[in-house]
Amino acid sequence: MLKPDNSWKWYFDTDMNSLMLELGNDMLFRVALPAKLLTPEAKVSDIFNVDDIEAYQNFQEQFAQLPISEARKCELALNATAARRFHKPIMPKSWYFAPQQGVEPEQGEVVSLMTASCTAHYVVIENNGTASLCMLADVATVDLDGAKTMQFCDTIKVMNDRMAPCFVESEQHYALVG
Repeated sequence: MLKPDNSWKWYFDTDMNSLMLELGNDMLFRVALPAKLLTPEAKVSDIFNVDDIEAYQNFQEQFAQLPISEARKCELALNATAARRFHKPIMPKSWYFAPQQGVEPEQGEVVSLMTASCTAHYVVIENNGTASLCMLADVATVDLDGAKTMQFCDTIKVMNDRMAPCFVESEQHYALVG
């Protein structure tokens, strides 16, 4: 797992038209958010600050039980941290998802959203009261309506009444005794 420090830096790479995070030791992370979804602040170089470190660590803790690899959890946490800080406000697109019991999710919470064809895990980036910005936390592609799909780390804003609590089963190892 990557440990953030004060040497990490955000910057916008105009050649790649992408937000980047310089991680030191010749490591570079390309944020999955398309440039059109980034705020103007994303185009100004800045340090990975204390708020970013706190958000990254919170996301990492929330993802502990997700059934994805450690590398994918790290990728998800970095993209979620970038979205929390630099994602433009967008309108909800709740029509892709079936109404469920609804939740009042906290930042970093993993929730389930259900389309006509599947149920998938999403991480809540930001809750605005009645709707939340969410990021797909499953590696498998999600079919939204037969024409539109979502990939790992794609974002969408959804009304909170479309969400259900997510209970991720973890593997249990028991010793056989007797």
